[in-house]
Amino acid sequence: MPKDISITEYLNNFSHLPLVDVRSPGEFEKGHIPNATNIPLFSNEERAHVGTVYKQQSQEDAVALGYQYVTPKLQWFIDESINAAPDKHIVIHCWRGGMRSHAFAQHLKDNGFNKVYVITKGYKAYRREAQNNFDKGQLLLLGGYTGSGKTHILHQIQEMGHQVLDLEGLASHKGSAFGNIGMDKQPTTEQFENNLYWQWRQFDFSRPIWVEDESPNIGDVNIPMHLFHKMRQSPLFFVEISKEERAHLLVDEYALGDKSKLENAIGRISKRLGNDVSKKALEYLANDNFYEVALLTLGYYDKYYKRGIEKRMTDDIRFIAMQNTNAHKNAETLIEVFNEQFIRS
Repeated sequence: MPKDISITEYLNNFSHLPLVDVRSPGEFEKGHIPNATNIPLFSNEERAHVGTVYKQQSQEDAVALGYQYVTPKLQWFIDESINAAPDKHIVIHCWRGGMRSHAFAQHLKDNGFNKVYVITKGYKAYRREAQNNFDKGQLLLLGGYTGSGKTHILHQIQEMGHQVLDLEGLASHKGSAFGNIGMDKQPTTEQFENNLYWQWRQFDFSRPIWVEDESPNIGDVNIPMHLFHKMRQSPLFFVEISKEERAHLLVDEYALGDKSKLENAIGRISKRLGNDVSKKALEYLANDNFYEVALLTLGYYDKYYKRGIEKRMTDDIRFIAMQNTNAHKNAETLIEVFNEQFIRS
C-alpha cells in the first residue's frame, strides 16, 4: 500500500525524492510545488467534464466517467513515472490528497514501484505553508532610489557568504515600469509564493537574511502579506547615491535592449511624468540619448520613493552615503555598518 505523509514530513524528510503532481495541466500551470513533474490524470477538458457530471448527475457517474478517461492512459502513467523516478521511489499528490493521488499511487504500487508516498491534503497543504510561514528569522532591508544597483549589491552580499532573498529574481521583474525588460516571463502570484517559500524554508534562521525593500507588489505578482508586514518591521539600510551615478548604471542596464520596450515603459508612466517630460524623454530616446532619458525618469521615481520613505521616518532606517554604484564596495560598506551597529554594539 502507498504510505500517506504530511506536507511537513515531505518537506523535511522526502523532498529529495521525485515528486509527481497528478492534477490537470491548467492547475499545474497556475501553481505547483517546485521541482514537481506534472503527469495529469485528466486533461483540462476531461477534468471539467468530470466536474460537470459530478455536479449535475452524481458522484457515481463522475467516477465512472473518470475511469473511462483514465483506462487508456494506464501504461502511459507507468512510463512517465519511471522517467521521473527510475529507481521507483516516488511521492504523489493532487489538490487535497483525495481520489486522484491515491488511485494513481496504488496503480504505481501495483506495477512494481518500491516506495510510493502520498501527501495528505495535497497541494492545498503546501499552499497553506507558502502563504503563512514567515515568522522565523531576522530580515535586513536594502533600500535606495532607482538605479542604485540594489540587486547587484545583494548578489555581492551573497557572494560574501551572507543569506539573501532575491524577491525580484523570483518575480522575474525589477520593480518599475521598466522592470520586465530583459527578464523572463513573470510567474503567477501563486507560483511566486510557492518558489519563495521553497527558498525561505532553506534559510538558517539563526542568521539574518538580506532582502530588497519592496512595495507589496513586484510587477504583476504580490508579496505574501505575512512576509511584507515582517519586512516593514525590519531595519532598513538606505544607500544614497547621486542621480548622475544612478543614471549611468541605468544606461548600462537598458541601452542595449529593445528600444520599443523602453518606449512602452515611458508610455506607461507618461501621465505621472507629465506630457512635456514624457515627450522630451521619447525625443531623447529616439536620438539614443539614454543618459538624459534616465535622468528624466529618475526625477519621477525619486519623488515617488522619497514620499514613501518620508512616511516611514519613524521606522528603523539608516541612511548610508555611497560614492558610486560599485556593487562590491557598497556591499562591503553595508556589512561593515551592520557589524558595527548590530554585532559589536
